[in-house]
Amino acid sequence: MIFYPARTLLDAGITEIMVVSTAEYLGKYIELLEAEFDADFRYKVQPEPKGIAHGVGLAEDFVGDDFVVLLGDNIFLDALPQEWFSLEEGCAKVFLKEVDDPSQFGVAVLEDGMVASLQEKPASPDSTYAVVGAYRYTSDVFRVIEDLDPSDRGEYEITDVNQQYAGRDELEYEILDGKWFDAGTPDGIFRAAREIRARAQDRSQ
Repeated sequence: MIFYPARTLLDAGITEIMVVSTAEYLGKYIELLEAEFDADFRYKVQPEPKGIAHGVGLAEDFVGDDFVVLLGDNIFLDALPQEWFSLEEGCAKVFLKEVDDPSQFGVAVLEDGMVASLQEKPASPDSTYAVVGAYRYTSDVFRVIEDLDPSDRGEYEITDVNQQYAGRDELEYEILDGKWFDAGTPDGIFRAAREIRARAQDRSQ
């Protein structure tokens, strides 16, 4: 699955990429990425599963003033416009997709052109916009991560990071039109594979 996040970043003009994962998988990722793509890849081991925000924090020495985070289990089958990666100074940005069942996702409540608040898998969602696994930050985010407390499951949650920006009225958003799949579940992998197969068949006809 690492192929598709890498392809998404490269299609958006991002060629300096750090892959953060456990030591168990990094060797295979290196083998694939270095053979498949012409890009500047770096790699960082996350020794323990301490959450997405913790993983982002490991990249502090790699990134410059601003950067993109893309989760490896999120598959975008249509290119993200490069202009979407622009960012106002001091702000962060999330990417949203309107879904039929928002209670299965983190949900963004929108107000006056910004994200006003975030709800994590709410029973009664106030929005139909799911937060997908793509985020845009400036280096300010590392100070936010340093001040985080771990959640009840012992992880540093990216939702808590984004909620802090939302609380300061500094969380921007873009809404996806193209195909997106959360491939972190068997059903998500199946639906993504089915769509990829259908597109491959259409190209071959």
